[in-house]
Amino acid sequence: MKLKQKLENRSRPFYTFEFFPPKTDQGFSNLLGRIERMAVFNPLAISVTWGASGSTKDRSLELAGLTQAEYGIETILHLTCTNTEGGMIDEALKGAKAHGIQNILALRGDPPRGAEYWIPTDPRFVHAKDLVAYIRSEPEYAEQFCVGVAGYPDGHPDHDVDEETELENLKAKVDAGADYIVTQLFYDVDGFLDWVKKVRAKGIQVPIIPGIMPIQSYASFLRVTKLCGTRIPSEIIAALDPIKHDDQKIKDYGIKLCINMIRRLYQEGHIQGYHFCTLNLEKSVRKVLEGLQWIGDGQKPAENKLIAESEEEREQAVNGESTLIITPHDATVSAMSSLAGKAPSEAGSVGRGELNHAATWDEFPNGRFGDFKSPAYGLQDLWDASSGLGVKPEQARAQWGYPKSVEDLTNFFLSYLHSKDGTTPFSSGPLFAETQMIIPHLEKLTKRGWWTVGSQPTVDAAPSEDEVVGWGPRGGYVFQKAFVEFFADPEDLQWLKNVVNKRGGGKVSFLAANVEGEYESNLEDDATNAVTWGIFPGQEVAQPTIIERENFLAWKDEAFGIWGAWAQIYPPDSAERKVLDHVRKTRWLVSVIHHDYKDTDALWTFLLQD
Repeated sequence: MKLKQKLENRSRPFYTFEFFPPKTDQGFSNLLGRIERMAVFNPLAISVTWGASGSTKDRSLELAGLTQAEYGIETILHLTCTNTEGGMIDEALKGAKAHGIQNILALRGDPPRGAEYWIPTDPRFVHAKDLVAYIRSEPEYAEQFCVGVAGYPDGHPDHDVDEETELENLKAKVDAGADYIVTQLFYDVDGFLDWVKKVRAKGIQVPIIPGIMPIQSYASFLRVTKLCGTRIPSEIIAALDPIKHDDQKIKDYGIKLCINMIRRLYQEGHIQGYHFCTLNLEKSVRKVLEGLQWIGDGQKPAENKLIAESEEEREQAVNGESTLIITPHDATVSAMSSLAGKAPSEAGSVGRGELNHAATWDEFPNGRFGDFKSPAYGLQDLWDASSGLGVKPEQARAQWGYPKSVEDLTNFFLSYLHSKDGTTPFSSGPLFAETQMIIPHLEKLTKRGWWTVGSQPTVDAAPSEDEVVGWGPRGGYVFQKAFVEFFADPEDLQWLKNVVNKRGGGKVSFLAANVEGEYESNLEDDATNAVTWGIFPGQEVAQPTIIERENFLAWKDEAFGIWGAWAQIYPPDSAERKVLDHVRKTRWLVSVIHHDYKDTDALWTFLLQD
């Protein structure tokens, strides 16, 4: 059934869930199990995102088709139209139709590249309204699809226009034939309610479904809100700052915040429908719906009482009372005996208790160093936000200049280490405080021509409250093995392999891959390296950072894609394009781990030896 029909004459709250296609096969398989469990919450629909320029086309169609066929839930397929090759849009629409999908969310995608990017794209699609109009004008698609479009309560992150112009753009999409609006995520409820009034004043009467994203971790919150240009009310910043190193507290606060936001939207804005950006995670959405009493035994509309959010109440709710005391010695012994993955053996398996439950084994976003088996592994950018380089071409050129040689690139990465440049294509912000501890070592590697893009120092039982390296609940201890990741020439990789064999002593591991898919390592294919872990009162060992073959190779694809995207902001025959393309084609991405986390200089002494 088309979503437009399901939205008609609804008298109770409803919600939709958004998922993205995972980067790995096991993540994809485990996501299907997650969707099956979340289907019992009776969402009105499930939506599946579409990678920039159709980069996840096959996986998106496969996932949307399975959710439509296997779980009997209406599926909304996101479709971005810019920067696509000729024929891709028709191919996607025909594929959706073949899978029985009747709902499309029509998005622009990344800023149209066109002439500035010097690459060919389908000229028919420059804006989302072009895609809406195309679907409505083609007899094969006009009656097949219900079409939604995006709304931006905080303004479009890539549009340097005033609010009035942005509202006119939204009206143009609706006038082209859109049936409903799903908004980008937001946290300013007052601003959203004012925006809705302005939308209605424009004569736009189609349903508006607000996008809601529970905060899953501080890092993912900062990254996503920056990409989306989201306004963050000062009271939220004030609440997050004292707990930013404890992801569980952040997550619990995010649940309460979403409950309060939805209750206000329901009561003050009379808004019935909500679109949950799940980030492929399950627990927070479930707890929000339970808090609203929209699922479970006491299903009913939102009540008037808001969840209290005082610091004292958060401490009581999140921490509880615990008298368990641990020491650095206990933590080290526990870590040595307990470093093992906690993933279910199969998508639908459920162990005993919360810790091993299939719904909760991966409660947090899994970035490039996460568990590749997680449905949330390799968190992708949200729809219609900048991807690839994460900034506009003119901004990229202004920030990163015009490198014309390998020497220029070495100086560029050195400049970043010296805090002269705030970002690189591989780092969206300045260096972390803990990285300052190893700057002299990274500088020496970079001068050698090994451009570092990831690293961390050793940490041996530092208190979890430590302002530089601490994380997690209070009263715990955190640990890190030193590792460094860099791009190097084939000759340098050969040198590294030789010294690992001769002088590694079994304490040094490396992984290396190039753009062609060649892979080398002294690790077994199924080996798992936890390079960051923590021991906390009353909890099992937490392992937020893992380096293993599968997640390294997935990151490798993204890393070399960044070199390609960087090259494309310069003309094809330019010295900049040539040197960046040469680097992408010839260099290897290398990650080196030293397992002696009690010797702060072990990794650097090993790498910087003659």
